[in-house]
Amino acid sequence: MAVETAGGNAAFHNFHNDFAHIADPNERRRLALAEIDKAPFGWYHVRAVIVAGVGFFTDAYDIFAIGLVTPMLGVVYWQGSSKGTIPSANDTAIKVATSGGTVIGQLGFGWLADVVGRKKMYGLELIIIIVATLAQSLASQSPGICITGIIIFWRVIMGIGIGGDYPLSSIITSEFATTKWRGAMMGAVFSMQGFGQFGAAIIAIITCAGFKESLLLGKSFATCTGDCGLAVDKMWRVIIGFGAVPGCIALYYRLTIPETPRYTFDVARDVEKAGEDVKAYVEGKHEGHPDEVRRVQVLADQGDHIAIPKASWADFFHHYGQWRYGSILLGTAGSWFFLDVAFYGLGLNTPTILSAINYSGGSNCYEIFYRTAVGNLIIVCAGSIPGYWVT
Repeated sequence: MAVETAGGNAAFHNFHNDFAHIADPNERRRLALAEIDKAPFGWYHVRAVIVAGVGFFTDAYDIFAIGLVTPMLGVVYWQGSSKGTIPSANDTAIKVATSGGTVIGQLGFGWLADVVGRKKMYGLELIIIIVATLAQSLASQSPGICITGIIIFWRVIMGIGIGGDYPLSSIITSEFATTKWRGAMMGAVFSMQGFGQFGAAIIAIITCAGFKESLLLGKSFATCTGDCGLAVDKMWRVIIGFGAVPGCIALYYRLTIPETPRYTFDVARDVEKAGEDVKAYVEGKHEGHPDEVRRVQVLADQGDHIAIPKASWADFFHHYGQWRYGSILLGTAGSWFFLDVAFYGLGLNTPTILSAINYSGGSNCYEIFYRTAVGNLIIVCAGSIPGYWVT
């Protein structure tokens, strides 16, 4: 009989424990995976999509809200010779900093999820995002460091968390999804990025309305000082800081998910340690300490009977080294690469584009910021959201 594993909540059911009483590990694996694949679509799948999708909502919000924020940073920190306009180099550096961290997070968290498990890593990336987001909203420059450096630092850290969320949410959703609905569930999770962009524009509109009287005092960015400058300083902090709210809501579900059945059976294969961890959790201890002799014996006994070999890099290169499989990977990854060039390039610079076509101008700071936010909202509603859900 197998020892039960920890975790499980309303969004992610622990399928492994349903078959823990079956002695044959191969039969236990087959039944558990078949249970997932044949399960009818229901609210359980909807909840799973929402929990994973909130991460993508937060990712998109945090990434694209900065496009609305950098003009505000110019008003607050670049008065004088720059006349309230952030220099182009600073603007670009702040916007691309997150992407640099994302690459690190994707590789690091993706590798760690295979080594230590999805359960141990899921939620950690969200904590990083929350902390870095709040740190940005509380940042300020001093004689020793400029605001650009501080924000770039925290956006790189935030990018690491965002990069970690991409592979973790994707693989966990796919490993808990049914065969029939796997593609639809993956698409629904990714489509939350459109709502993240939508949320950033809505919060920007709300903050403009909240500080309208103060913003009307500034006829241009160069004259937005005093109460107007103070209002803009509060606005960008609210817009950035709100990005931590959805992450905090989803954090509990991410920290309490069970390990995915496919990882438990095919990668970890260590039910003895899992059993002791369950006992330790009930007793309020940090972790379990199983008898190492028995643990080694159980692993050895199971290893003799498990028919599924562990995957390796050699398997990966052998499989995708064949053109009929490699072409699919190349086509998918290549399409995504070119999509992201346009997606992030345009999304991060939408306010700049709106200004270039004279849409976001105005006779005062309120009109400028309000029209910029509305322009972003129109583009998201007309393009991003319908595009995600139609596919």
